[in-house]
Amino acid sequence: MSTDAGPARPPTIRTVAARAGVSKSLVSLVLQNSPRVSEQRRAAVLAAMAELGYRPDPAARSLAERRTRTVGVVLDDLTNPWYVDLLAGLRPVLHDHGLRPLLADGATEPDAVAALADLRVDGIVVVGTPADSSIEQVVGLGDAVPVVVAGTRESRLTVADVVANDDDAGARLATAHLLEHGHRRIAHIVGEGEVGRLRRDGHIATMRAAGVTEHCVDGDWTEATGHRLARELLDRDDRPTAILAANDLCAVGVLAAADELGLAVPGEVSVVGYDDTVFARLPRLSLTSVDSHIAEVGQAAGEALAARLAGDDPGAPTTRLITPALVVRGSTGPAR
Repeated sequence: MSTDAGPARPPTIRTVAARAGVSKSLVSLVLQNSPRVSEQRRAAVLAAMAELGYRPDPAARSLAERRTRTVGVVLDDLTNPWYVDLLAGLRPVLHDHGLRPLLADGATEPDAVAALADLRVDGIVVVGTPADSSIEQVVGLGDAVPVVVAGTRESRLTVADVVANDDDAGARLATAHLLEHGHRRIAHIVGEGEVGRLRRDGHIATMRAAGVTEHCVDGDWTEATGHRLARELLDRDDRPTAILAANDLCAVGVLAAADELGLAVPGEVSVVGYDDTVFARLPRLSLTSVDSHIAEVGQAAGEALAARLAGDDPGAPTTRLITPALVVRGSTGPAR
């Protein structure tokens, strides 16, 4: 007959309590980081956990607290470094509040918001310009799940807190910089959605205030579109002397088009990007860009969601705008 008793059972709250000489309820209070536990007893419980190799059961903890300690993060473009910078600000704040992000691609998963809500996440952060389907799902959630929108403003999302860069102000800074350098033929490649509209409006207002006619062309946030539109704009006799791109990725396409046409930057055409991503900071590109303080937007979005989850004084949804700044580099100069 075999004498093998089988694998040892994993330690439980009961065995931890027995080892520490305390009750199960006190062990639970330690797991919840309750201030009602003395430091001496807390130390005894933590020492027993370490000796026994005890690891709390996340599922059981979620059931007890009625929280999953997870936050759904919906992105709509995984190729744009803007999202990396925003997540760099968001994730540490979530971590500091004991929350884990679950990432979902809203561009390829039209039901991403609803799917995250079904997973019982504690809250949702929608990053960037949301698709119509995502907007409808957020509105459908009502106040059932706290939602924060990071990086854009969308008039239909009245149930969500919003943290974004002041896109109108940023476009005014960029346009004023070009006007101050004597540029009068300035083209603006317009991005998509509410962010694109706000940047366009800021650009147009600044041009008109200076008595200069604006020239805007509809585009998007991609390098390919920036390249295509810049080829069309620059390959003609009355070409612009400066181009304000929708964002840095679009500006990279503009720089490539200027290079293909043999136009010196900034000698023959000045180029301004937006967001001050890693591309703008590359020495070879040295792109003048609007710093939208993306990481700060992500950090503020995390703090806004944490405040909602704390439930101290939820109040009505709020909108917080981060003031941008212009970073001047080598891609802009005086008009010829």
